[in-house]
Amino acid sequence: MKQFDVDGMMCAACSARVEKAVSQVPGVTTCSVSLLTNSMGVEGSASDEEIINAVVAAGYSAKVKQTAAATTQASTSEDPLADRETPKLKRRLILSLIFLLPLLYCTMGHMLLHWPLPNIIENNLAAMGFVQLILTIIIMIINRRFFTSGIKAAVHLAPNMDTLVALGAGASFIYSVWNLLSIAITKKAVSHDYYFESAAMILTLITVGKMLEAKSKGRTTSALKGLMKLAPKTAVIVEQNASGTVEKTVPIETVKPGDIFIVKPGENIPVDGIIIEGNAAINEAALTGESIPVDKASGDTVSAATTNLSGFIKCKATRVGQDTTLAQIIQMVSDAAATKAPLAKIADKVSGIFVPTVMVISIITLAIWLIIGASAETAIMHAVAVLVISCPCALGLATPVAIMVGNGLGAKNGILFKTAASLEQAGKITTVALDKTGTITSGTPVVKDIIPLTLPGYDPLSNEQLLQTAYTLEQKSEHPLAKAIIQKAQEIKLTADETQDFQIFPGNGLTAKSNSKTLYGGNLNFIKSKVSLSPSIVQTADSLSSQGKTPLFFAQDNKLLGIIAVADNIKPDSAQSISELKQMGIKVVMLTGDNEQTAKAIAKEACIDQVIAGVLPDAKADAINTLKSQGKVCMVGDGINDAPSLTTADLGVAIGAGSDIAVDAADIVLVKSSLRELPALIKLSRATVRNIYENLFWAFIYNIIGIPLAAGAFVSLLGWHLNPMFGAAAMSLSSFCVVTNALRLNLKNKSIFQKPYAR
Repeated sequence: MKQFDVDGMMCAACSARVEKAVSQVPGVTTCSVSLLTNSMGVEGSASDEEIINAVVAAGYSAKVKQTAAATTQASTSEDPLADRETPKLKRRLILSLIFLLPLLYCTMGHMLLHWPLPNIIENNLAAMGFVQLILTIIIMIINRRFFTSGIKAAVHLAPNMDTLVALGAGASFIYSVWNLLSIAITKKAVSHDYYFESAAMILTLITVGKMLEAKSKGRTTSALKGLMKLAPKTAVIVEQNASGTVEKTVPIETVKPGDIFIVKPGENIPVDGIIIEGNAAINEAALTGESIPVDKASGDTVSAATTNLSGFIKCKATRVGQDTTLAQIIQMVSDAAATKAPLAKIADKVSGIFVPTVMVISIITLAIWLIIGASAETAIMHAVAVLVISCPCALGLATPVAIMVGNGLGAKNGILFKTAASLEQAGKITTVALDKTGTITSGTPVVKDIIPLTLPGYDPLSNEQLLQTAYTLEQKSEHPLAKAIIQKAQEIKLTADETQDFQIFPGNGLTAKSNSKTLYGGNLNFIKSKVSLSPSIVQTADSLSSQGKTPLFFAQDNKLLGIIAVADNIKPDSAQSISELKQMGIKVVMLTGDNEQTAKAIAKEACIDQVIAGVLPDAKADAINTLKSQGKVCMVGDGINDAPSLTTADLGVAIGAGSDIAVDAADIVLVKSSLRELPALIKLSRATVRNIYENLFWAFIYNIIGIPLAAGAFVSLLGWHLNPMFGAAAMSLSSFCVVTNALRLNLKNKSIFQKPYAR
């Protein structure tokens, strides 16, 4: 996805126009414009120049956005997420207040509270009007952006919120100037009121609202800012020169794959790498949200921005710059912010016609009041009130602010949503399909049982002797089950004998010669072809299989030595997570390529009711399609063979430690490589969607009630008239309230991510 910064957008009508303009460019397949971050995501074959030209033709400006991931490695001090709008609005507000206060003193202070004025003004209505005129013009100049943006948008036939503000303030100002000219020419008061203070107050109050809105919007990107601040700026690399080995501190952007770097206790890991020397306790909370340190040793991987709490380690850089885990997480969070949730389409459709509709309502309001015989002053007051109380920004911000906060909350806790749509979709899931190996289980087989056999005429074997023989045979094998045997043998410090004529029979077993004897190892069918097996041995193997274990048979020449059972351990938190999903009303299914007997044993331990076993990758996708006929399906997996089913499901969730292909195919990534956060992500989605509905409700209800109130629809019933100044104040607070409501999601952090079980 190409990303662009868009300048000049002031409300949802602006973002809707930009989106429409760019979507019409040949080659553009999708376009999503975010009012919250003033950014645009575009997919398709159109060139950057064509896209930027379309934005310019719509009346705005755009430039290619520097990726968030790249920014983590940038040497410049410029912060792309810095809040540059709030300081500008604050200066405008202060200057406006400096001139608004004397204006209010001349109007409300003098006329309502009878505060004194200089004699030259106090008894001269024209002179008083002239002073108000000057002060109002200054305030209008200070807030000229409302007029330049509003007029520019109107010229492009795309009126926006600034157009409404400019019309409202402009109408009050022009009416007041007309009154002032009438007084100056006729020497008679044609009205007891000027509306200069209304024009000035409208501009000032809306500036207050825009400042509060900008400040609150800045807080919604705090998670992304926090991630970017985690990126180390320097690294200590080890180099060889004529005088020997030297340590050198270099800028992070100069580190290359293959460089050797060191990390001392208390320092952050600068780039992703592999430990080649030393041991350390690493705090990975910055990436996973997990506060418990992880012990790392030689051969283990480390990630940028994690912290070395204890121990000196020397590492080899593997991924640097935009390829680091941190940079990819930042980019994922940034990309999600540039997309739109399906719910946003509701507000987009309304926003596209909102401003023109409000302008029409304002004209109708003016006409009706004049037709029923009201004074021009009353008619203009209601027409202006309609213009300034209407708030398209609240509609435009209702969805993106909640998505940004929810997305940031997930990132802090190791849940990465690739798109806004995936964040919304997660809450609708009715069925979760779980891959077994690496998802429910650890994916690393370990030795569970060692069963040596005692045969007539032979000395009985001990457990260590059987394991030592198996170690001798398996030492050259790369199979995961062989690694379990090798690891067990090394743990108890056994030694393997030399072997010759090593041969592998894929999917069955292997053979080799050692000390002039032929060794065999493998599954039941393979061993049956080499030695005879008694019914009791077969029965023992069946019993082990029913427990979810894989029996491996070992023989020497024509004699069976025994059985070693290997199994993949279920992860400590899998059963609790699955239980929580079921309590939430979600159906849980295990989807695995393993045999049905082993799968059912694991399913029983993990509290899973339905098992679909013995399925190949293509069949997994077919199984997902079958489940989709019963509701919304989420597939959770970690392997390359899970990629088709992750793509087929309504929602694909990849375990973070899984293959890059699985991560790329998924919509959501669980960084912690655990099911622990699966219930949390569904809770987070539901809370975010609920917040969006709240925002949309308040945005719609505000305008539904506010516009008729401003138009005077309740005058005959309740006697309510709305002064334009109060309308401007209400409009200023509406967007602020929507953003603040979205920020309430942060308060749910504890309830959503609280673990019902010990870590």
